[in-house]
Formats: sequence, C-alpha cells, structure tokens
Amino acid sequence: MRWLVAFSSGALGALAMPPFGLWPILFLTLPVAVWLIDTSMRGTAPIARKATRTALCGWWFGFGYFVAGLWWLGSAFLVDADEFLWALPLGVVGLPMVLGLFTALGFGLSGLIWRNDCWRILLFAAALSVTEWLRATVLTGFPWNAWGMAYGQGEALAQIASLGGLHWLTLLVLFIHAAPATLADKGSTAQRFVMPTVAMVMLALITGFGVWRIPADPSPTQPGIHLRIMQPNIDEAERGEPAFRANVIARYAAISGQKGANGETLADVTHLIWPESAFPFLIDHTPAALEDIAQLLPTNTVLITGAARAELPLPGEQRYRYFNAIRAYDSNGASLATYDKVHLVPFGEYLPLDNLLRKLGIRQFVNSPGGFEAGTAREAMTVPGLPPISPLICYEAIFPDEAILKQPPSISEEPAMRAGLLLNLTNDAWFGITPGPYQHLAQSRLRAIEQGLPMVRAANTGISAVIDPFGRYVTAPLSLGVSGIIDASLPQPLDDTFYVSVNNRIGAGLYWLSILCFVMIGFLMPRQSEKRG
Repeated sequence: MRWLVAFSSGALGALAMPPFGLWPILFLTLPVAVWLIDTSMRGTAPIARKATRTALCGWWFGFGYFVAGLWWLGSAFLVDADEFLWALPLGVVGLPMVLGLFTALGFGLSGLIWRNDCWRILLFAAALSVTEWLRATVLTGFPWNAWGMAYGQGEALAQIASLGGLHWLTLLVLFIHAAPATLADKGSTAQRFVMPTVAMVMLALITGFGVWRIPADPSPTQPGIHLRIMQPNIDEAERGEPAFRANVIARYAAISGQKGANGETLADVTHLIWPESAFPFLIDHTPAALEDIAQLLPTNTVLITGAARAELPLPGEQRYRYFNAIRAYDSNGASLATYDKVHLVPFGEYLPLDNLLRKLGIRQFVNSPGGFEAGTAREAMTVPGLPPISPLICYEAIFPDEAILKQPPSISEEPAMRAGLLLNLTNDAWFGITPGPYQHLAQSRLRAIEQGLPMVRAANTGISAVIDPFGRYVTAPLSLGVSGIIDASLPQPLDDTFYVSVNNRIGAGLYWLSILCFVMIGFLMPRQSEKRG
C-alpha cells in the first residue's frame, strides 16, 4: 500500500509543472513524502534498514513523478516507428525508473539524518535538493522538471531565480511545500506551526520580491535591431520526403516574406531567425541553397539558422565529423559566424558506447553518420548588428550554468565577455502537441530571468518567442503547431544578476550556502521531547 501512495503522490505532483502549472498541489504531495519517510523510520530496525525502506518509497515517489511528467518522450519513438517503436517502453518507463533512483537517494539520505521533530523538514529539503542537483549533473545531467520549475514557470515567483538560480529555487520549493507536514505532528502548537509559518513568510517574500522586481513598463529596446522569427511547423516525419528537401528554402522564404502584424516587410528586418536543424542537407555543401538564401535576404539582412555542418576527417580518421550548429549568413550567402552545440543529447544526437550499440543495430534518433560531435567550447557568437550572443541549441537551454559565458582558461586574464542576449534554436517537433514543448519553453524563460538577458527563441513547431530579462513576452509568442512569423525589437539586457555575479566569481552561491544552513540548523537545534503522531 505504501508504494501505491508514494507513486500516486509523485504522479500528482507532476501537475505542478507546465503546461498545467498547478503548483499549490505540492502543498498536498510533498507533505505526503515527509509522512512516508516518517512511517518508514518507525520501529526498532537498524538505521540502514530504515533508510533502505525510505529509499524504496522515494523511488516509487520519483517514478510516479517522472512517468506522469515525461510520458510525452514516447512521441519521439513514433517518428521512425519502424526503427524505434521497440524502444518506446525504455523512454516512457525506463528513463523514469532511472531518474527515480535520484529521488530514492534523496529519501534514503533523509532517512540517515532523520529526526523526530519539525526540523526534519529542513533536512528533507536539503537532501532531496542535493540529489536533484546530482540529477542535473551526473552522466551529462537531465534537470528537466526540477522541482524549482513549480515557481520558475511564472513571472513573479520566478524572479527569485535572479538571486540563486534554479537549484536554489528547488530548495525553496521543497521546503515551503513540505512544511505543512508538521501540522499533523503531536506536540505543542508552536512546534507544529513553526515550519508552516516560516514557509508562508518565505512564500510571501518571494512573491513580494517578484512583484517589486518586475517594472510596470515594458523593457527598453536596443535601437536599430528588428528581429523576425520564422516558425515553419514542419512535422519530423516530413523531413525525409524528397519533396520537402527540394522545396525547403522556398517554403521558408514564403513564410519569412509574410507581412508582419504592423505591415513590416522582410526589407525592414535586420535579423531573420530560423530554428534548429532547418535543412535536411548540409547547406555549405549545397551551392544552390546558398544562392537561394542570397536571393531571399535583402541587403544588410542577416540570417541566423540552425544548420548541421561537416568537417573533413582528422588525420587517421575515415569519416567526416558532423556538428549540430547555429550558422549566420549575410545577404550574399557568405558565412559570418558559427556555433557548434557543446552539450549533446545522449541517444538523440550521439550514442554512448557507440561501437557496441551500433553492432547491435542501434543508432541515435538524429540520423547523421556516426552521430554528432560535440563542440569544443561554449563561447560568444558574434553576429553583425547584434550584441554578443550566448547560443543555446535545443536541450542546452535547460542547464542554468551553460547560459553563462565563461572566458577560456588561455585568456582568463582578460575580462569575460558579457553576452547581450540568449539565443535558443530548437526543434520540438519530435514531441508533437504534448506538454514537452511547454516545459521546454518554461525552462528557457527561466534562463532569461537568471541571467538578466533577453531570450530570442525560434522553434520549428513552437513555441517561438522573444522574452525580456524579466521573463515577459515582448510580443505574443507563436503557439505550438502553427506556422508564422514574429516581428519584435530586442530588449536591452540588465546588468549581471546576483546569481551570475556570484557564479562567475566563486562558482557557487546562495544554493550551497543555504544547503549548509539547512543542514546545520537541522543537526544543531535541540531535539524536542514530544513525539510525532
């Protein structure tokens, strides 16, 4: 019965994530998590056995949360169903089973340091948030639907991320929403209400800070920049069809050349932006495509687009090396700038244990020979007419620290380049009309708030948007599953946020300081004599 309660509570907690956004539901589900640990820690069994029981409850809780929150990943296995349908259970059930191990670790760690009073809430929040941090970093990391996104998907509640980032937000969410568990304790009124009271004060302060931080007026814009984002809404299965390959640029040109909401034409645009993986071929190896781009672009208009590229084999190698890239081209079709994706998607863009899995007939989803190579450095992309760009291709936008430009060690004596905008090109067509693209958008918006930078986002099937440094849409975003354009000016960046400043100086910040405080208070506060119910 305990496993069913854990699974159901975890699954219900997924409703706190986009597109539902029912974050108050965590006031029900996270106290259940605390009570599950309470019941697992009862009895006279050795502490290790109790912690193991607790970890098992945590696995069921996490498994329910990730199955309910990530079921949409199964859509990717249906794009090439003839080849990948067999693996669908691995994505829909197998991945949540693995991710549940991190939740199990958080519960188990909580059990090892558990105590019989209200201060256990601090220990629970610290332990589970640390294992969430591990989920974001271990084996390339996967911080999708971190608990902090319960607040991070909005505007007012998300502003606190400008101080401490996503992981700090996760710690705060876990504490605030688990605190009501002590209302069911036995003991004095003070002991039962101290944690919920502190939690409500914290929530009020977070809300107040957000309301105070967001200005009443729209963000000022940078003069001389007129952006146009083109969203083509191409079904992933369509990319393999010869007709699409032959007409892709003509199709993009027709959408890109539409009149804007205020009558803008392509001649008014300084920067035209197309999404990730725009072409089903190597554009630099296709002169006719570059000629078509040159004919499309007015003089002084720059195209920024996702486009795979290839490099000649290195000495001793037999094959080309392929990169998932962002490219910039001028009105003559000449290349101006390139960024190669650094953080690739395992099994999507490359195969771990490549040689072994290929012998078994398994390949990555993106069908490039041998998979993509990772870029060597995360550096600013310099495009004429724009401030320095922090480029983020698809899944890179879910990693908080990867949006921060850091100077390479070889030139570390020089001041780090300050980005002026975040550019996220993505192709969410793999996931259809499901919660996945909404969750991806929310995480991208949070990067803008953390960094104090505008975010320009071009997505193949949606959701495309221009977002200011406070996470507000500059103009209405393009909805999921439609084609069209967005015309917008570029908002001005803010100065470095506290989160960025501290991260650049010491590589850590409020998150780890708060973890230390939670653990110290949890251990050092005198134990209360009253027992829990």
